[in-house]
Amino acid sequence: MNTVPGHAMASLTLAKDFRAARVSSYDVTGGNADAWPIQPGETKVLADLAGPGVISHIWFTISSPDPLYLRKLLLRMFWDGETEPSVETPVGDFFGLGHGRTYSYQCAPFNTSNYERGRVGGGIGMNCWFQMPFRHRARVEVVNQQTTPVHAFYFYIDYQRHPALPDEALYLHAQWRRENPCDGWTGGGSWWGSEAWRQRESGPDGKNVSDAGNYLVLAAEGRGHYVGVNFSIDHQSKGWWGEGDDMIFIDRDGEGSWPPDMHGTGSEDYLSQGWGMQPNAHLYNGQAWSELDQGYNEWGKVCVYRYHILDPVPFSRNIRVSIEHGHANDRSDDFSSVAYWYQTEPHRSFAPMLPVELRLPNP
Repeated sequence: MNTVPGHAMASLTLAKDFRAARVSSYDVTGGNADAWPIQPGETKVLADLAGPGVISHIWFTISSPDPLYLRKLLLRMFWDGETEPSVETPVGDFFGLGHGRTYSYQCAPFNTSNYERGRVGGGIGMNCWFQMPFRHRARVEVVNQQTTPVHAFYFYIDYQRHPALPDEALYLHAQWRRENPCDGWTGGGSWWGSEAWRQRESGPDGKNVSDAGNYLVLAAEGRGHYVGVNFSIDHQSKGWWGEGDDMIFIDRDGEGSWPPDMHGTGSEDYLSQGWGMQPNAHLYNGQAWSELDQGYNEWGKVCVYRYHILDPVPFSRNIRVSIEHGHANDRSDDFSSVAYWYQTEPHRSFAPMLPVELRLPNP
């Protein structure tokens, strides 16, 4: 597996020692029925690959009569014969599409293409370029938890067949979580500078010296590095959803023991923006979509992300990543997220996936 420091395009100057390969939904009869149906309750194995290899690109587009298909279809990936998935997330959220919405955006590991901004149930092309090594076997599957069939599931899974992988090659992991609503102590104020904003700076005590009440992004054990997260947030009361400090604890003997190794200053600061969020999608950070064109910092649904591609956070034994939901956890908004990281196997068991009715976005 060739790797070169610096810009990724530099590696194009080097000869490759892998063989490019693909599995896809193409019509093996030579016709144009280039998609697979998936029945209600069915688990469809999209790829079962022999290693050593690296999945280098995934593309999906889906036709389903259920407008919430992006939350009802589950994507799972298993490496080297493991019985528990290393990737488990609703299909849409894996690609950074929150709240079951379809919209176009691009960043370093993902991009999507759609002609109807923010529609529920629209058609969309989804791409992922996270590299996914495996030594012996990789299985990629989709679970249809709709009550209706998926009419057409189109896909490419491009991968590389390698003679061997380096010993230090780690496995991609991704996990979806949700708290709806978060356990806040007030709804927050209408905006900065308001009386409610001033009050929330001091009450109940205005301070948080623990991550016990934070929104948990990731808790992992093993050796690896954290590479980022996307958040889907839905205001449950009017007011700025952010202002929550991010906290990262690395290689601790006690979970969340204070202070964290990395402590941030606010949600939009962790997301590498400032003075609230802005409607942009950059390589490593951004707000991919907002329900409203204006006022999205205090109302409606938003989708934001921060990917640590150039600044991964390594851990040797364990890592815990959390973020306050509002200042000192004052906000009671609907938070969901997908965390992405690489690590050795076996990994810490994931919490059971929420049943489909608890994954659906708020109306």
